[in-house]
Amino acid sequence: MNRRTRKTLFIVAIVLVLLAVAIFLRSKAPPEAARLLPESDGIVYLNLAPIRAVTHLNRLPAPPSEPDYESFVNATGIVWDRDIDQAAIALHRMPDPNGPNGPVAYSMVLVGKITGSKLNSWLDAHAASREIYAGHTIYSIASEGRTVRVVQVGYDMVAVSNTPTTEQIHSILDRHRAAALPFAGSSLLERHYHDVPLLSLAWGVGQIGLPFSESGAIRIFGFELPLAADSTIIASASPTLPVPGALGSVRLRVEEIAASEDTAAHQAASLATLVTVARSITLPLDDSQGKDVLQQLLKTAQVTQHGERVVVTATLPATSFTGL
Repeated sequence: MNRRTRKTLFIVAIVLVLLAVAIFLRSKAPPEAARLLPESDGIVYLNLAPIRAVTHLNRLPAPPSEPDYESFVNATGIVWDRDIDQAAIALHRMPDPNGPNGPVAYSMVLVGKITGSKLNSWLDAHAASREIYAGHTIYSIASEGRTVRVVQVGYDMVAVSNTPTTEQIHSILDRHRAAALPFAGSSLLERHYHDVPLLSLAWGVGQIGLPFSESGAIRIFGFELPLAADSTIIASASPTLPVPGALGSVRLRVEEIAASEDTAAHQAASLATLVTVARSITLPLDDSQGKDVLQQLLKTAQVTQHGERVVVTATLPATSFTGL
């Protein structure tokens, strides 16, 4: 083997090693849609394409829609529940919960078959104003007393924000220019994404209880949880696939980071009591009240404490999902 051949093989080997390292880092990095989100109090991410594939939700009959939505679909050809593959949502706590945004404003990055000239035409026709930023046109649309800003970020990506200022939508475009960095993203993502279980199709980190907050408490299914709305929570839904393309069950996991071990112990005991009470309350429910799903959740729910963390897990079988 001559010197030139050895040098070529060495360069190829280096390139392959760097490529392998890049692929490994990408596999550990948050999804790009989540990395583009601005600083926020909470983040929720949904990987909708595989969810549709394993639950066959795309086969269900479409629910009746509002006239405005029908008009949007006819003009753009975009059907949200069919064409969105990923959704990353940042939650921003508002200083005035009685303002036009309510207690929470949103910034979203949506990925899928949702871009194109038809969408641009619709946005242009409905925009109250426009702004050019970083080479992109941001459309401002009035909606229920607030401004919703929309911009096509890439060939398959749209960003939306209803925050009071342009800071968040600008941040998404700024981050998009640095999206090649696999671990770029908000400080919240940096602190807690490593806590999200591998292969989760849906997850949330930070103060994700904000949309469910009422008078400072979190309410779900009518039950008030012994958690503050500003609790730091890591929630996830991970599927088990006994055979490719077939959904066996979905494992739900909710973890709260408490202020101390004593606080965690108190909250774990309160949650365990709440689960027991909820089981007895839901026994007389009929099917029309969501008996099957809710009872299955409560039946399999387990509450544990690990130091300053309280973990609640539950499992839903495939039969709990309509359309399977």
